Amino acid sequence: MTAALARLWPAGGSANWRDRTHVLLGLASAIVLGATNLSDAGQLQAHHQAIFGPAASDSTAHRLLADLDRRARGRIAKARARVRRRVWDVLALRPGGFPWLTVAGKVLTGWIVIDIDATIINASSKKEGAAATFKKTFGFHPLAAWCANTQESLAMLLREGNAGSNTVADHLAVLADALRQIPDSSRAKILVRVDGAGATHELLEHLEKLNTARRTVRYLTGWTITADDEQAIVKLPAAAWDALLEQDGTPHESYGVAELTGLNRRPGWPDGMRLLVRRVKPSGRQVKKLTAFEKKTGWKYSIVATNIRHMWGIAGSHQPQWLDALSRSHATVEDRVRGDKAMGLRNLPSKKWQVNQGWMLAANIGHDLDCWVRLLALHDQDDLVRAEPDTMRFRIYHLPARLAHHARRRWLRIERTWPWAHAFTLAWQRLTDLPAVT
Repeated sequence: MTAALARLWPAGGSANWRDRTHVLLGLASAIVLGATNLSDAGQLQAHHQAIFGPAASDSTAHRLLADLDRRARGRIAKARARVRRRVWDVLALRPGGFPWLTVAGKVLTGWIVIDIDATIINASSKKEGAAATFKKTFGFHPLAAWCANTQESLAMLLREGNAGSNTVADHLAVLADALRQIPDSSRAKILVRVDGAGATHELLEHLEKLNTARRTVRYLTGWTITADDEQAIVKLPAAAWDALLEQDGTPHESYGVAELTGLNRRPGWPDGMRLLVRRVKPSGRQVKKLTAFEKKTGWKYSIVATNIRHMWGIAGSHQPQWLDALSRSHATVEDRVRGDKAMGLRNLPSKKWQVNQGWMLAANIGHDLDCWVRLLALHDQDDLVRAEPDTMRFRIYHLPARLAHHARRRWLRIERTWPWAHAFTLAWQRLTDLPAVT
């Protein structure tokens, strides 16, 4: 990453010049370690001076973030894409290969899964762009895309707090940025999953147009139930309902899934779009939000729209039961949101919009660095490969050790009783043994 970003800024000749690449990556690393503002980042870097070198002041980091305009962020995005390509090439060489997604007992070999979702970042003071949100809070409403295979942060758009949940232009922008981050996306098999905010004519039509002779794009999106949908559900015979599948592939006989496509034809939507309906017993929290139709039937209904007729290489991928399980696994995007908020995005530290955009970018870079450490070096450590940020900080990043100099060498002296000393040294050896960049 350092090499990829180094060409973006000129090299300084002054002794007081601070290399902008090291300032940005130092900030990203400090965010991974737990920094929540620029002051924290400077102190953490000073504490780890033996590793990071002389720490940049918070004012230097602030000036860097303030200078990250749209053009600079675009250049950084291209550098991140180059590094991601390199990481994915190495992932394919590790034992087990690239991390393909597994849903209900089926492995999605060859499919890259993009999850898109929005979240709320609260603000406790007046900041540029902060506004009242649809959840009756005050802050920002960013929209982001993650790769479900690797948990990487592909794209994130900072938006004002009153930004709409189903704003088509924002979804298209985030999707375009995410596709630019995926290596060879022009000839890949891509699945895009969005919640109900993605069920718009423009987005679904755009996803259909992304299909080419070399690229396959499929989608799964939530669907707002209308009176027409309820009338179609009434027409379903009892035999049309199949048992819902759990994520491990076992059937849940109490809940059902059915195909609704033929009973609810809507003009103007993409040709070939399917509607799948799921019914479950409402929880206590859902009872107060049930519609009159749901109260009458005693079920809570959800509808999913998709263009999946068949996913190449996956037997039975046309079945409504499995597609419903694939749609429900989109819920793991909440883990990505929680991880991002634990890694610098619980609060945006500045009153300035552009500085907060830069901070968000640094947090996304830190998110990727954390993912790459786990994917490249801890892939066979079951308790660490999917570890939360706080777990990684406690076990690996904040290590009870001392970096000493002796006999012209540096020695890392780890406490003998530390339970994860082996995991740390294993990760270090694997990262240093990676093949050199050619």
